[in-house]
Amino acid sequence: MAHSFRTAAEILFGRGVSAGLGARVGRFAERVILFHGATAVRAEWLANELDAAGIAVARVAVAAEPDVALVEAATIAARDHGAGAVVALGGGAVIDAGKAVAALAPAPGGLMAHLEIVGAGRPLEAAPLPFVAVPTTAGTGAEVTANAVISVPQARRKVSLRDDRMLADLAVVDPALTDGCPGRVTLASGLDAVTQVIEPYLSSRANRLTDALARDAIPAGLAALARLMTQEDPDARDTMSHVSLAGGLCLANAGLGAVHGLAGPVGGVSGAPHGAVCGALLPHVLAANAAAGADPARIAELRGLIAAAVGPDLAGWARDHGLPGLGEMGLARADIAAVAEAAEGSSSMRSNPVRLDRAALVRCLEAAY
Repeated sequence: MAHSFRTAAEILFGRGVSAGLGARVGRFAERVILFHGATAVRAEWLANELDAAGIAVARVAVAAEPDVALVEAATIAARDHGAGAVVALGGGAVIDAGKAVAALAPAPGGLMAHLEIVGAGRPLEAAPLPFVAVPTTAGTGAEVTANAVISVPQARRKVSLRDDRMLADLAVVDPALTDGCPGRVTLASGLDAVTQVIEPYLSSRANRLTDALARDAIPAGLAALARLMTQEDPDARDTMSHVSLAGGLCLANAGLGAVHGLAGPVGGVSGAPHGAVCGALLPHVLAANAAAGADPARIAELRGLIAAAVGPDLAGWARDHGLPGLGEMGLARADIAAVAEAAEGSSSMRSNPVRLDRAALVRCLEAAY
């Protein structure tokens, strides 16, 4: 089977590899814009390293999943600062925000010219600024993907800004940065990471390279996540960071499926956290895919791996560890039909292993409610 494989220009992985990052960033530019989470003090170590390397730094705090207003304002800030590169230190939301601004700062068209589905979806007119991604959660794998998910409140959708040139110039995955992550965040992001190796494994676009990554990561991720629900464990944190990275590599090259096809519209109408939505949907979409005729051998393999790690009832295990249902996350029952309709047109749905009709998608949403 012919296939290609794209990823970041350089990936550094391992406990402690973030040390000395300021000097590495200096290879790209003397002026950078640094994106970080809502708690600015957690980024002080990197801001100080950049300063010590003689780099002029402007900072942008990302307190929630990025929306059009934040991205547009941050793009102006990057241009005003004369940023020659973008660094993002944080979870998937922070990395997506930084990735989007790196893409848009040199582009004259503006965000809506390039957003898929709700915008014009045009390719970027110029190459992005150099981009450095440093994840502090183990979930999205956004450090090695070529898209940024943006919330569009006026359309009640989350959609992607997408271009192959948006792959990071440097991805620094240091599991130590995830140590002590709160349990609810660990659970939601971990289920997202696991979903992002399961869906590419079932994908209609799966290939030998992505299969090799996913086959190793699925059982490792399930076991590590189960352990982290009972105790803090550096080895399990290391494993989850690897699984998250593997998920990003897999999804960027084999696509996703109906979990993510539904998760975007759910997030758009409810504001629910992406990872939690994926975790709530995963067991029900797996069941729907099995019922619709997805590869029986792979479905059986996945069910065995899940049962070995957390028991046969993944949904019940997740609830027992604090994962809310979609209704508790803010999805209104009145929006379920519209979410299913919107999901049918999502890019993720195109690589689902079998076609799920709208009625099947509604049943998944109701089961996860």
